[in-house]
Amino acid sequence: MEKIKTAIVGYGNIGRYVLDAVQEAPDFELAGVVRRPSSISNTPLELSTTKVTSNLKELGEIDVAIICAPSREVPKFAREILSLGINTVDSYDIHTNIWELKKELETVAQKNNAVAIISAGWDPGTDSVVRGLFQAMAPKGITYTNFGPGMSMGHSTAVKSIPGVKNALSLTIPLGTGVHRRMVYVELKGGFSFKEVASAIKTDEYFVHDETHVIQVDEVNKLMDMGHGVKMERKGVSGKSHNQLFEFNMKINNPALTAQILTCAARASQKQKPGCYTLIEIPIIDLLYGEREQLIKNLV
Repeated sequence: MEKIKTAIVGYGNIGRYVLDAVQEAPDFELAGVVRRPSSISNTPLELSTTKVTSNLKELGEIDVAIICAPSREVPKFAREILSLGINTVDSYDIHTNIWELKKELETVAQKNNAVAIISAGWDPGTDSVVRGLFQAMAPKGITYTNFGPGMSMGHSTAVKSIPGVKNALSLTIPLGTGVHRRMVYVELKGGFSFKEVASAIKTDEYFVHDETHVIQVDEVNKLMDMGHGVKMERKGVSGKSHNQLFEFNMKINNPALTAQILTCAARASQKQKPGCYTLIEIPIIDLLYGEREQLIKNLV
């Protein structure tokens, strides 16, 4: 079996769990990890036998790069890597910009005979697939997606990028019917005004549409818990029959699940025609390891 040569681009919370997922997948081979130049000299123990570089080209022939960077940095990384003819997968989570990113990367991917799978986390990602199935089962109706309670990595990373923030944790609290409260805990750098930092957080694209509370704490790490979850509910109509009720519920380790889905999407990228895809466009069987016949026999 020819293994899928993979690079991990970025080594934060998600990157560390992608390392686990790739090492556990029998059809993958880790070519190396790409980190910022400033992080190269501070290599953690688990990467002691792995090639770590700041330049993807130094890793040789790569089939797919798993981008583990903050969402706002994903477009730049994806464009650069796709231009090398290397497939990319990411967990870009700014829902309102996904279609625009898809159109942009579609052109780059096709031009360079590569595949991009975007927004391939659990939401957007596998939750998107569940929402699609719910809508197929009851074409008329309403679906509510209720997140949490738990840590949002995308929101926490967005807060950390705001000037004056030393560390941050953003918790998502479900209020029901798809409405959420954001509880943001910040550890400030010296010399910065909490009032100004809080205002910047509340007007950030990640927070401006939700009820957001910002609380200053001495040490964010004392509050850290990477658990999260989701409960999706749909009430709708199948044909002419009303009152169809569906629920999907899970409690998870946030970065671990994101990493697993990214790895599955990296596998699926090898089976698609050049272009850019979201997870709802990918056949589920392409995400799975194993022989097609046996998968069908076991799962259908």
